[in-house]
Amino acid sequence: MTSRKRLTPEESRSSALEAARALLIETGPQSVTLKAVAARIGRTHANLLHHFGSASGLQKALAEHLAKTVCETIIEAVRASRAGLGSAREVVDLAFDAFDREGAGALTSWMLLTGNEDALNPIISTIHELVDEIAPEEAETHGDDMHVHKDTLSLVLLALGDALIGAALAKSLGLPRDTARERAAANLEASMAEHYQN
Repeated sequence: MTSRKRLTPEESRSSALEAARALLIETGPQSVTLKAVAARIGRTHANLLHHFGSASGLQKALAEHLAKTVCETIIEAVRASRAGLGSAREVVDLAFDAFDREGAGALTSWMLLTGNEDALNPIISTIHELVDEIAPEEAETHGDDMHVHKDTLSLVLLALGDALIGAALAKSLGLPRDTARERAAANLEASMAEHYQN
């Protein structure tokens, strides 16, 4: 009989969040339970209860974990784009992938359906911090333009909508699956061109 490796609280929490993320992507948000995550990482339900307090606490921590991971990736792409090393489409793809393949869209809809809207606060605040880092002058002045904030709002709403119903809607309209991404990239490119002309 082998004994389980003793993990630090940070390691235990991190492995639980990675397992929760994997469950979210593989089988959907309804499978992100304390019991399922505990089974996946070989820990007890009580151990996870100690770290997260409840299933709702686990989901909120997962939302925060996803938001930080996703936003770090997006900000790298934005920086590359600003330095001439990337494109608006790459930023769009990262945002859309975050909500689709990375599970943020499924988690968002699950939180809304289960009445756990406060679990979305980490996603919303992290996106807001991302935008403020990209456009600090907007964060300071809060001018009427709020150019980057408006672009972010459009991009996130498009990415979320596409993650939830994009495939079915594109199919029913006879459009290619990546039409929403193309539109988002075109909108972002046009907005950036307009902003840099002023």
